[in-house]
Amino acid sequence: MPFSLSLLVLPLALHGDTRKELQSHPRTRLLSILEQSHLTLGFDERARSILPLAHEGFTLLALRHCIEVSEDGKLKTVARRMRSVIGETEETQDCLDAAKRIGKEFARIGDRATIYTALGVRP
Repeated sequence: MPFSLSLLVLPLALHGDTRKELQSHPRTRLLSILEQSHLTLGFDERARSILPLAHEGFTLLALRHCIEVSEDGKLKTVARRMRSVIGETEETQDCLDAAKRIGKEFARIGDRATIYTALGVRP
């Protein structure tokens, strides 16, 4: 996943309404879900406000050798360096499930400009 797209996963996965829509429509494509205007309202502010935490998290993961950034700017997890389970609550699991689905949908879409446009943000 390109680093620039990875910064969009948290504000989507942590947003309760977006998570509920993803859970309610497991077979619906992400772009169709995002067409519902109320899900993208305030997205830019959510993304901006979480950016420092996301950068801090990526820094910690890189320092612990859990992720690598390739020459072309894509993130890759390092095998056997990440735990699959955290002190799990239902909400934690919902966030993890949403993040996985969003990542898969971003890969399926494959075009950063389309994703940015759907979210109403500029890179």
